[in-house]
Amino acid sequence: MIGKFLIFSLLWSLLGNPLLALIVLLIVIYILDHSFVGVLPSVSKPWKRRRSAARLRQQIALNTNDVTAKFDLARIWIEGKKYHQALEVLLEIQSRYEDSADYWNARGTAEVHTGHLEDGEQHLLKALDINPRVQYGEPYLHLAAAFKERDANKALHYLQQFQDIQSSSSEGYYLAGLMYRTLGRKDEAMAAFNQSIAVYRSLPKYRKRSERKWAVRSFFRKRIS
Repeated sequence: MIGKFLIFSLLWSLLGNPLLALIVLLIVIYILDHSFVGVLPSVSKPWKRRRSAARLRQQIALNTNDVTAKFDLARIWIEGKKYHQALEVLLEIQSRYEDSADYWNARGTAEVHTGHLEDGEQHLLKALDINPRVQYGEPYLHLAAAFKERDANKALHYLQQFQDIQSSSSEGYYLAGLMYRTLGRKDEAMAAFNQSIAVYRSLPKYRKRSERKWAVRSFFRKRIS
């Protein structure tokens, strides 16, 4: 905090305008975070997502049988939390993706977020049956989140399944900590955040870059748990 204040004071002195100095400081913080940590949300990602969706819609308009483009569009909509639109497209292309774990993961995700919990659970488990490590165990997280208010025991079961897959991932323990905190299990949440940081410290250098943001988030989450 003192360092940021000194930098702000220096920028104010150089630029002669406190508002401009604050803007420059925020830009520098964002660039440093984007380059080395990744905690702050990306400014460009929503724009890139909209551009990709527009391109795919145009592609589909030219060829309504382009199921690959439709699947890609559905996944972009899921990423942007437009689950109803994604589900509508996924239902159209089911016959072409019966044996695809990625398809059933996407469909199950859209279903649990649109109130179709039983269908969503069935299809997420189907994705895991086809490929137990599909999307690094992501279906288990969707299932845990979906059941956290209806059935805490089932939510914890799915969370444990996820942790079994992500035992060497700082991200996995961070997400587990969030789930435990949501369930009101503060001690387990604290332990998970601590383990997230410990796992990060034990990782080889080449993996730390991708896992650093989860360790940093765990560090701050510990202080508000």
